[in-house]
Amino acid sequence: MRLSSIVFGALMAAVPAVAGAQAYSCSAPDGVPAIRPDLPSSSQPRRVLPIGSYTLAITWAPQYCRENGDRESAAFQCGGGNRFGFTLHGLWPDGTGKDWPQYCRSTPLLPTRVVSAHLCSTPSAQLMQHEWAKHGTCMAGYSPARYFGQSTALYGRLRYPDMDALSRRPLTALGLATAIARANPGLQPTMMRVTADRQGWLDEVWICLDKRFRYRTCPAHQGGLAPSAPVRIWRGER
Repeated sequence: MRLSSIVFGALMAAVPAVAGAQAYSCSAPDGVPAIRPDLPSSSQPRRVLPIGSYTLAITWAPQYCRENGDRESAAFQCGGGNRFGFTLHGLWPDGTGKDWPQYCRSTPLLPTRVVSAHLCSTPSAQLMQHEWAKHGTCMAGYSPARYFGQSTALYGRLRYPDMDALSRRPLTALGLATAIARANPGLQPTMMRVTADRQGWLDEVWICLDKRFRYRTCPAHQGGLAPSAPVRIWRGER
């Protein structure tokens, strides 16, 4: 099978303190894994509400693979020669209050070409189907190609601090948010929420955006860790 390779090692070596690389290395196959429909349910019902803002969610892949690497569905992300730092979880429309729209309209399976184009950003075809079905269908006028183009563009412009160095010293949620903010002009610590598992290992960072996809202060109900909460960063294999 022919592979198209994306390798960011040279960029990371040239700018060691601020990394623009979301994937340390990613080889995306021409074909994509089979995906199944993602549908609303009694616990995740269809909910059509006005959009008041957005959240861009990014996942710390080493921790994800630490917890899920033995799953067949994680083989592309966690196996072979692929190595990821932060991956794109998704772009989530938020409501004007605490509730958010979801599963706004029925949708077929994603086109293969759309999945193939974005696997090195969101390294799970099934997660992409879920993100489009649950979140993207609520964005008026958006097709799958436009939705993933928008979310990948927002994700692709992010820069990161030296996560290896941060992992080797005491760190709080505010400390991590501050380090990320320093690497991204216009982004402030109050515009992010950090999440972790029960042992304090970094899970995700949520970045708050306004309706024009500009950084904004997160609302109080956004969730995430308290600023003073300790955070640990699993480095994985480097």
